Amino acid sequence: MSNSNRRQREIFNEINITPLTDIFLVLLIIMMVIAPLLDQQGLSLSTPSSKNPDKSKQSKIITIDVSDKGAYSIDGSQASPDSLVFKIKDAAKKKKDGLLIQASDNAYHGDVVKVMDAARNAGVANISLIEK
Repeated sequence: MSNSNRRQREIFNEINITPLTDIFLVLLIIMMVIAPLLDQQGLSLSTPSSKNPDKSKQSKIITIDVSDKGAYSIDGSQASPDSLVFKIKDAAKKKKDGLLIQASDNAYHGDVVKVMDAARNAGVANISLIEK
């Protein structure tokens, strides 16, 4: 009997690591595909403390209204989508505290994102968003 035990020990003396290597390679490929997706930069937004902004602070903040039909108004004057960057740059010279976007309930997401992109291109750092 001792002779048969020796043969069994010799047979199982080596461990097959091929399946373990396959699993590690698959995990490596998955991590290589997912890693670039995790490096995307976002836009940090700060939310205002109340629904109605303080009027004294609002005088130093650029206010942009976005209607549900895609119309923009900067501090009460109408603006076209093409002129948003230039008008925000002009307003930012006088009002340096930031930008407040007031979007209507039915405003399209793309219209609000256009304002955010224009503000970022104009050099505005602080952007707040509220719903009218």
